[in-house]
Amino acid sequence: MVQLKARWLDIASMVLSALCVAHCVALPFVVAGLPFLGTFTGTDWVHQVLVLMAAPLSLWALHASNAWRKWAVSLPMAGGLLLLALAAFVPALHDAEVALSLLGAVMIAAAHGINYVSQRPVHVHSATCAHGAD
Repeated sequence: MVQLKARWLDIASMVLSALCVAHCVALPFVVAGLPFLGTFTGTDWVHQVLVLMAAPLSLWALHASNAWRKWAVSLPMAGGLLLLALAAFVPALHDAEVALSLLGAVMIAAAHGINYVSQRPVHVHSATCAHGAD
């Protein structure tokens, strides 16, 4: 049961990371087409709230699957969360916010992807499996 929950948490986190990337890439075009949206989405608190939602979900997924013990997962996860937090909460980095957010989201998605793949059961071909061992 824990394994299934950890897999779904990784999937949810990957989807949120993909939405973050889509948000960063598509938002300038949406705001250009619909300028009134710029007043809502251009505020700093929107990005801060998104980071405050993404960080606990990512950390919960890491904890549920014990992935925090794997450097290949925990290192890009920590780096990605740090980049997202810096982009959202450090005003001096406002000019680099989009680049930091994109890189952070990609790192988080990659960490969850590595964790998701590493949780899959390994299939060993034998005479008892449906397609057999030749």
